[in-house]
Amino acid sequence: MKQQLEAIRTSALEAIAATKSADELDALRVKYLGKKGELTSVLKMMGKLSAEERPIIGQVANEVRAKLEDAIEAQSAALAEAALAQKLRDEALDVTVPGTPVRVGHKHPMYVALDELKEIFVGMGFTVLDGPEVELAELNFDRLNAEEGHPSRDWSDTFYFDADSRVMLRSQTSPMQVRAMDTMDLPIRIIAPGRVFRKDEVDATHSPMFHQVEGMVIDKGVTMADLKGTLNLVMEQLYGKGTVTRFRPHHFPFTEPSCEMDVQCHKCGGAGCPTCKGEGWIEVLGAGMIHPKVLKMAGIDTEVYSGWAFGMGLERMAMRRFKISDLRLIFENDIRFLEQF
Repeated sequence: MKQQLEAIRTSALEAIAATKSADELDALRVKYLGKKGELTSVLKMMGKLSAEERPIIGQVANEVRAKLEDAIEAQSAALAEAALAQKLRDEALDVTVPGTPVRVGHKHPMYVALDELKEIFVGMGFTVLDGPEVELAELNFDRLNAEEGHPSRDWSDTFYFDADSRVMLRSQTSPMQVRAMDTMDLPIRIIAPGRVFRKDEVDATHSPMFHQVEGMVIDKGVTMADLKGTLNLVMEQLYGKGTVTRFRPHHFPFTEPSCEMDVQCHKCGGAGCPTCKGEGWIEVLGAGMIHPKVLKMAGIDTEVYSGWAFGMGLERMAMRRFKISDLRLIFENDIRFLEQF
């Protein structure tokens, strides 16, 4: 039996030293030291030994078990250290390798135009206001002198939320002008940019969702000449000295007298093309002197104060600013188009 124990020790120590993984090592532990292991099987035969042989064989067996346990523990530590070293090698970071380039975005062309407009107007002493996109018809129409029956209030033109046509997606940012008249001290100089919604068919210059920048000035002695001079200056700062504009008589319930302002088509230079629908001009805004009735509804004395207002389409301003031929390009999110700016 002593020879069996020595043979187990020799073969086990060699096998343990040759293991390459923790799984192999655990398998050897079970093979030699488990309940049905080789060493355990030999020890079960000790009952057949004489009283004189048992202490001797027992001592040898304990020495063999201790040797195997020590060898397994040492090999386990060695394998763990080797695995850690390999992991460090595999996951090593080479700081000399160039990093992955990070693509940095930039402003959308429409918002470039908006920021330029804000800068121009703020430089003139205007305050920038922001407001809700879900609006009351009272502020969107009634307080702007667009009474019941006005074409712009029809369901075919406006997105309503209720059957009574009182809650809607705003069709203009003009309600912010009403809010300004109700809450701000005179004189007032404000612009109100934001998204608006109308049931327009999509084409090169129209969209059911677009952006507006509306503005208003109320002060003593304000005239139509102030309106024209301010807007011409804004267009020249946006598009350059000598930008060609024109004002045409028009009608808006909010203003009286009213006008529309056009800039010469950037695509054809006034000759006529699909972008300007052959007219040579692109309408950029509507404007006029604020109707006295609107001022009175806000409690403003029309004998002392007068004002003017305008509303421009931001997309059209961006089209003119960057010579974009089709408004739909602004909304399609084609990276090939956006990268040009």
